[in-house]
Amino acid sequence: MPDRVAQDVDSRMALAREWDELVAQVRDLPGFEDFLRPPRLSSLLPAATGGPVVILNVSQWRCDALVVTSSGVQVVELPDLDQNDVAAQTRAYLDAVEARQDETERGVDSDAVEGALERCLRWMWDAFAARILDRLGYTATPAGDAWPRVWWCPTGALTLLPIHAAGDHRTPGEAVLDRVISSYTPTLRALVEARAATGSRPAGSDRMLFVGVPETPGQATLPSVLTEEKLVTGLFGDRCTPLIGKQAKRETVLAGLLTHGWVHFASHAEQNLDDPSHGGVLVADGVLTVTDLSAQQYHGDFAYLSGCKTAVGGTDLPDEAITLAAALHYTGYRHVIATLWSVHDKQAAEVAREVYQAITRDGVLHADDAAEALHHAVRKLRARRREWPSMWTPFAHTGP
Repeated sequence: MPDRVAQDVDSRMALAREWDELVAQVRDLPGFEDFLRPPRLSSLLPAATGGPVVILNVSQWRCDALVVTSSGVQVVELPDLDQNDVAAQTRAYLDAVEARQDETERGVDSDAVEGALERCLRWMWDAFAARILDRLGYTATPAGDAWPRVWWCPTGALTLLPIHAAGDHRTPGEAVLDRVISSYTPTLRALVEARAATGSRPAGSDRMLFVGVPETPGQATLPSVLTEEKLVTGLFGDRCTPLIGKQAKRETVLAGLLTHGWVHFASHAEQNLDDPSHGGVLVADGVLTVTDLSAQQYHGDFAYLSGCKTAVGGTDLPDEAITLAAALHYTGYRHVIATLWSVHDKQAAEVAREVYQAITRDGVLHADDAAEALHHAVRKLRARRREWPSMWTPFAHTGP
């Protein structure tokens, strides 16, 4: 028996040496110097080229924001943020979203749901958002057209919350929407790669794929799908490939994604909070899942997810942020606009119109203007329906 143990030890040590030698050989290859190493800070700082990236860390010991700029990282302590409060607020928020979803399907509205959402937005503002923006020097609404931008990179349960809409919206200037243009990124590396991918689309892919499913069994009819189709086809003309109703089958859509740099989904969508990779867009012959979308690498510039619940993630692994928006972003779409929960058909079409009219010129979509266009469209909607946060909070931008 001792000989067998000695042989096992020798075998393990030999395999370990062989592993180290193989890793060293890989690291000698050009471009693989950091193979299996954590990324160097210097390689991640370019993520903050367009503005600071705020990484929100929540733990039982303390909570902080790591503010990444092109010159380095600073820590902003968040003494008013507590892990237990985050869990309780997220649960209350998800309950409100579920109630809002039910109301949307029944065509009714509730002051109770709006009140719950309003409390969540105010809590985020008081607990961390105001402190972070104040530290960054964003203390008031910009006087001109040049708005600063901030990228939010939440962790833990905060990945489920609409940080971009945090604020006391009954007080002018006391909200994230009043001070900065917000975007999200799942990681610093994803943002670096999205910035580096500018201009990498294949020739001939400057086309729009419109996927519209106005009627889905077991779901409410979406009459504004045809309104959105008219809008998009009117703007892009022969650059648009419409797949409507029965034309929008899974394989057809997946094939179309490979040859179009821009895509607009106008359909219902589902997100499974317990198994998020099985959520997806409802098309003519089933569900186009997160797994389906993640199986292929695209070279897209822009994706608009006008469906319901497209940016809601999972509860068991919130750090994974496996959402339709994140899936499309990871697989190559630089800019993604999505909704966090079911939205009124009319408001979804209105925001889409405002965004597309702002970013489309002469049949060409300028994706790098997407975050700003969405920001101003949401502020415009909020100005008319300030007392209904469920109508203007859900819209979020992911990307550079």
